[in-house]
Amino acid sequence: MEEIEYLDEYEKRLEKLLAGLCGTEGGMFLVEELEERWKEDAPEYMVDAVSQINHYPAFTLAVAGFYGMALAALWDTNWEAHKNDSYVGFKTLGGGFDTVDEYILEHILDIKPDSHFRTQVDDMMRTLSHTVMTAIQHENIEHQTTRAFYILARSAKVMFRAGVTFELRHRGYHYEKLRLEDFVPKNNEMPN
Repeated sequence: MEEIEYLDEYEKRLEKLLAGLCGTEGGMFLVEELEERWKEDAPEYMVDAVSQINHYPAFTLAVAGFYGMALAALWDTNWEAHKNDSYVGFKTLGGGFDTVDEYILEHILDIKPDSHFRTQVDDMMRTLSHTVMTAIQHENIEHQTTRAFYILARSAKVMFRAGVTFELRHRGYHYEKLRLEDFVPKNNEMPN
């Protein structure tokens, strides 16, 4: 139980940090359908991540973020038609792990390689990835251990959520503060 609590706390700290970088002080956007899709696809992503993380750590983490961006865009436009799209499908269509980011950016998000927005997206994913790498290093975890695997898995999940959040913010989603008194009946009156 101690290990799960440690991992949960790490995930919360990392999520708060990345939410701030994404400009959502209210936290990450959590979309139930996308969370379910990640749960289904995370094992396939982790197969790639484990084999790539030592050679290309920033890119490996960024792929989870790019995937989150892709699913957020599809969820916002026509989720019913795309709810079965998967990480493996994107990777296959994109020509493999090394180019899945380009496939997502150009074919799913329709962001041209030479556009200013492409530079902004690449810079944001780089910043998020390096922030995650720094957070992992601060945990002082021995490489190639069970704990290292679970930290990578939790980090990838947060990167996925950061991708979702970044894309939904770009599409105009935002948090709004609501006043509880606007929703509570006054003077113990029952709503009609």
